This record gives sequence, structure tokens and C-alpha cells, in this order.
Amino acid sequence: MLSFSSDYTEGAHEKILQRFVETNLEQLPGYGSDHYCDEAKEKIKKAVEMPDADVWFLTGGTQTNEIIVDTMLAKYEGAISAVTGHISAHEAGAVEFNGHEVLTVPGYDGKLKASDVRNYCETFYGDENHEHMVFPGMVYISYPTEYGTLYSKKELEEIYAVCKEFKMTLFVDGARLGYGLMSTGCDLTLPELARLCDVFYIGGTKVGALCGEAVVFTQGNTPKHFLTSIKQHGALLAKGRLLGIQFDALFTDDLYFEISKNAIERADELRQILKDKGYKFAIENPTNQIFVVIENEKLKKLQNQVTVGFWEKYDDTHTVVRFATSWATTKEQIQEVEKLL
Repeated sequence: MLSFSSDYTEGAHEKILQRFVETNLEQLPGYGSDHYCDEAKEKIKKAVEMPDADVWFLTGGTQTNEIIVDTMLAKYEGAISAVTGHISAHEAGAVEFNGHEVLTVPGYDGKLKASDVRNYCETFYGDENHEHMVFPGMVYISYPTEYGTLYSKKELEEIYAVCKEFKMTLFVDGARLGYGLMSTGCDLTLPELARLCDVFYIGGTKVGALCGEAVVFTQGNTPKHFLTSIKQHGALLAKGRLLGIQFDALFTDDLYFEISKNAIERADELRQILKDKGYKFAIENPTNQIFVVIENEKLKKLQNQVTVGFWEKYDDTHTVVRFATSWATTKEQIQEVEKLL
């Protein structure tokens, strides 16, 4: 079986596995206080061109999202998200579980608009009863979005300006950040993105790591006693070295960006094959997630040899499916899919 169901179906890049073996018997302090974590943090600070940034390592995306939202908001605040945003649609209410409401606005192929955020805030504060309501304290976006689309630099600037005006935090979910940055549709650099938000994270789970996300607080705004809060959420990894070693490897010799580029190149090849064969795209985007409309009967045959992700029902005879390439996808796998199609 060929798998294009997601971008985290493989284990980890061989250089990470090699470093695990090489460092396996070293006796190191726990909870992220080892020198590998320190070295990885310094490499990330250099990559984002922020020597005063604060970097923390967590193990997964949902865990990271709910901890950041919970620790950066007051108990009476919620997070604004596109209705299709990950924290709204695909995290089983993790944010609400911690006592914060997800405040939804319309989504446009996965993105929210600064004008909708402004309208939400103006409507909220224009209501004489707003003291009885959940305050908007944060704007959540992902880069790329759930639909593989990208915010332009101008769009981010506009959203961030609204956040500053209404004293809200801008949080960028970067679970697939590498794939966004290496896309030909990206007009941002990593340092530019870091300067256009208050906190973001560099996704490792979907981009070559066995697990792990690197959270970056950009404005000297790390929540007070953040380590204690991580522990309270049951998310403090005793063997923190496992995360530090991985990100140290990913941010050595631009490995993170090289393997992200591979996913984009393979996706572009697959996208062209699908176009040449006349398939209809449900959503146009330039990243590693490809959303295609397929006849149900053809899909049944394809699924005998290829796994793809169900996205949504298109009509009674067609389904929207997602092909996702990854850091590990090969040219040979793309060629095999072409033959099957």
C-alpha cells in the first residue's frame, strides 16, 4: 500500500534516529534542562533572528495549542478562530475542555480575514452587556491552514494590526510550518513571520520528527511559571532530551527546510499529474495537501492500493479526498500513483 493519508505516517528522519543512537547512553538531566535542548533553542533563535526569544519544547500539536491558549488567556477570555480552524474543528474541544471558548468567524478556504476579526471585536465591545460575555483575548491562525492555504505577509500584517488595536495575542499554529515556508506561494521568511505574531510554534511531528513542537514566544511574553503550567497539564516530558535532540538535528545544516522542500516538490509533481488526468480540485493551494474530487467508484478501486484522507462528501457520487505528501515522500512513490491513476 502507498500512503498519502497524512504527513506524519512515517517515523522520523534518519539523521534524528542516528542522533538517538549516538546519544542513547548519555546520562542527562531531565525536563528539558539538558545541553541538547539548550543548543537546539539557540539554533532556533538564530533561525528566527531573535536572540531574546524564548523557546520551549512540547510533544504534540493539540497539546501545544491547548497549553498556549490556556496559559496566555485570562479565565474570562476566548480565542478567535476561523470556523474551520484546527482548534475549532479537529481537536475534540481541547481548548473548551480547559475553560476557554473558541470564538468562530467565517473561514475562506481555511483563512480568516482581518475585517471579520475587527467586526467581531467592534460588535463585542459595542454591546452594553459585553461584561457578561466571553472576551476575545487571542486570535488563532495556522500556517499553512487546514486547507493548505497560506496567509500573505500583507494579510498577516493586517490581522496583527487588529490584534494590537484590541490588545489581543496573535498565535500562529505552525504544525506544518516548514511546508508553508518552502512553498512557492510563500512571500514570508521565518524571521518575518516571527515578527508578525506574539507566539508561534515550529512543527516537528509532521516535518521529520518522531514527535515534538518548538514553541517560540517572540515578545518577552512567556506566561509566568510556564514550566509549572506545562506540568499541571501533564505535558512535561521527563526525558526532555528526546525533543532537544530532534530539534538540534532538524536545525543543523538547514535539514528542516530541506526536507520540507522535498514535500513541496513531490506535491507539485502529484498536483500536475492530477491536472493532466483531468481531476477537479476542491481547493487550490500551493502546499503539501492536495484536495481532489473523485468519483466514488474510482475511489474504491484506488483505495485497494493507496490510502488517502477522507475530507468531505462532494455529492451523491463524488468525494473530496486529501493526498498529503511529506518530508519522506519519494519520486518513485509519485510515479507509482501516476500508474495507478
